[in-house]
Amino acid sequence: MRCAVGRGLPSLVIASRYRLLVCSAAFALLARALPAQPEPGSELTVYLMTMGPGDEVWEKFGHNAIWIHDSVRNTDVAYNWGLFDFDAADFFPRFLKGDMRYWMGGFDKEGTLDFYRRANRSVWVQELNLTPAQRLSLDRSVEWNALPENRYYDYDYFRDNCSTRVRDALDSALGGVIQRATADVQSGTTYRSHTRRLTQDVPWIYLGTLLGLGQPVDRQISRWEEMFLPVRLHDDILGIRVADASGRSVPLVKSDAVLFVSSREPERLEPANHIGVYLVAGMLVLFVSLLLRYLAGGGSNGARISLLVVTGLWSLMVGVLGTALAALWAFTNHVYSYQNENLLQANPLSLVLTMMILASIGRRGPAGGGEGMVGSRTSKLAWMVAGLATAGIALKILPAFHQVNGEIIALMLPAHLGIALALSRTLPWNKGKRVIEMPAATS
Repeated sequence: MRCAVGRGLPSLVIASRYRLLVCSAAFALLARALPAQPEPGSELTVYLMTMGPGDEVWEKFGHNAIWIHDSVRNTDVAYNWGLFDFDAADFFPRFLKGDMRYWMGGFDKEGTLDFYRRANRSVWVQELNLTPAQRLSLDRSVEWNALPENRYYDYDYFRDNCSTRVRDALDSALGGVIQRATADVQSGTTYRSHTRRLTQDVPWIYLGTLLGLGQPVDRQISRWEEMFLPVRLHDDILGIRVADASGRSVPLVKSDAVLFVSSREPERLEPANHIGVYLVAGMLVLFVSLLLRYLAGGGSNGARISLLVVTGLWSLMVGVLGTALAALWAFTNHVYSYQNENLLQANPLSLVLTMMILASIGRRGPAGGGEGMVGSRTSKLAWMVAGLATAGIALKILPAFHQVNGEIIALMLPAHLGIALALSRTLPWNKGKRVIEMPAATS
């Protein structure tokens, strides 16, 4: 019996192996017949949306978003990091201090496109060559970021804004490809040059940014840093190549399309030079001041009062601006307003000069007209203000004084010199003559 069993064992083993081979072949054929399971993330398509400038101050620099299409869930969500609320109770206190809070959120792509179309702002979309794993990573990242507890961030005009957040999200999903390709490439531009060219069509914004921005915005920035502008992010990624799922080198931008073309003027490529305009304005203040002083010296009390009002108002405006510039540097987190050479042009001393000038309105010299118009201290302070403005241009020979503020100097320096001359007790062309005789005047 044992021998019989022993003789039948090889046959059983052979039969089992045969059945195993048959089953394996059947499973292989079945696997080939069934459709392959897609890699997670394959259902996603990622686009960079770029929007052109608009009408409001905060729209002058453009905007962008990450649009993710999900073919399984049939969703199209555009995520952007440029949300803020003017009506928030702490908005203006934070704005003044330099601690602004922005947040991100996801919105329907069609609704987003319709909003910018109605605002007459151009919209471009670029499909990006991300691998399925990178698309999935990006999708999970922005969904996490959109949660109420994660959506807020501390806004920075140039280094952490709506565009740099889009850049950083894409760069993180790509493993740092964008930064490696652009961080060491100089753009030939500065934060100031971009600010000037994008605000030059609105004079008061242009003048305000010229005054308020200090030396930190005048260094040359890299291509990576230049992507604080949405349009520059759109342009700069066109030359970047990445590895696809098979390891081949492919362009990061798979396709580039325009969804809406604005009827606005094209974006200025370079900032215009307004030194001539500002110089004319400064010379006008100089001319008016000296003309009124001449008329006051001829005995016109109206010209005397007009001169004191004009010079007082100018000094008031400049003094308020100078105080604001000093406060931005000393008491806020507006780091781009630090080391501001414009303080030599718009100085808080002008506020003191204002009070001394206006205090002189009701006084009359013994001979009337221009005599006794202001006291010696007022005249000396006017020359001190003019001297500081003159130092602002003289110090440019030193490397430490490299701020680009020629337009501000062109406006302020002639005006300060004109006021100092007009308030002088003895004019240069009347030197040696007894023009003003008010020995008791001290204001």
